[in-house]
Amino acid sequence: QVPLVESGGGSVQAGGSLKLSCVASEFIASMGWFRQAPGKRREGVGGIESNGRITYADSVKGRFTISMNRAKNTLDLQMNDLRPEDAGMYTCAGGTAGWWQLLDESEYKYWGQGTQVTVSS
Repeated sequence: QVPLVESGGGSVQAGGSLKLSCVASEFIASMGWFRQAPGKRREGVGGIESNGRITYADSVKGRFTISMNRAKNTLDLQMNDLRPEDAGMYTCAGGTAGWWQLLDESEYKYWGQGTQVTVSS
């Protein structure tokens, strides 16, 4: 098991920004962000594979940016122009997913505890 620790959640008004970070204790080939709103299924937000290719969910393209610092095993999620529908528990995940699998939670082996994001209208 590889521990993943998220930080950076919080409350923001619609149109605002938040940055989430996830630190892994060791190298993980692929990492991604997932979110789950109350009463809804968990969905992939975006992820990055070992060669740097990034995949985003259509709902966040142009607003969210994923970046990876391989030297620090840190995955960041910059979220801009947040909307109320972006609210939820954001969880970091790690595994060996290919770029076409980065939004598929079944391709991830390691999961963080999550950090809450609240967006008020």
